[in-house]
Amino acid sequence: MASVVGTYARAFADVVMSTKADPARMLAELHSMEAILAESADLRRVLENPSIPAAQRNAVIDAVVQKMGVSRPVRNFVAVVTDHHRLPLFSEIVKQVEQELNDRLGFAEAQVTSARLLNDPEKQLLEAEIAKLTGKKVRARYQEDKSLLGGAVVQVGSTIYDGSVNGQLERIREQLVS
Repeated sequence: MASVVGTYARAFADVVMSTKADPARMLAELHSMEAILAESADLRRVLENPSIPAAQRNAVIDAVVQKMGVSRPVRNFVAVVTDHHRLPLFSEIVKQVEQELNDRLGFAEAQVTSARLLNDPEKQLLEAEIAKLTGKKVRARYQEDKSLLGGAVVQVGSTIYDGSVNGQLERIREQLVS
């Protein structure tokens, strides 16, 4: 199913880029639709039911997007995903759309876990270092984990940069054992 998810994600990213739509707005709207679908089992049942004619499902989509103020490209995307019976993959598709847009715009998503909450100058310094390592602009999400004792762990994609005290102690332990 990964290829199906990628196909839909690339297609929507193509639409966003070709129409010069605001990628951040499109992602926010997709996430809003994802949240509505996750919250409403009844809505999902209606949209996933193949016995309900496509025109009626599209009318339901129109009512939902009108109430939410969602743009036409997102409305059309939800309709296409629904018409092709891919709604159960919607969350995966949205995640892949985000990755695709980040790649095309030169952004790297970073998950930063630190032993304490970082202040703004520390965040800016860390993001500048991550940008140097990745060669991309950085969008970072931060969380705190006191078990790290000190330092931080940064994950960019599948790469992990461990600058935590725990990580350093583990590396020392491995050197002593070997």
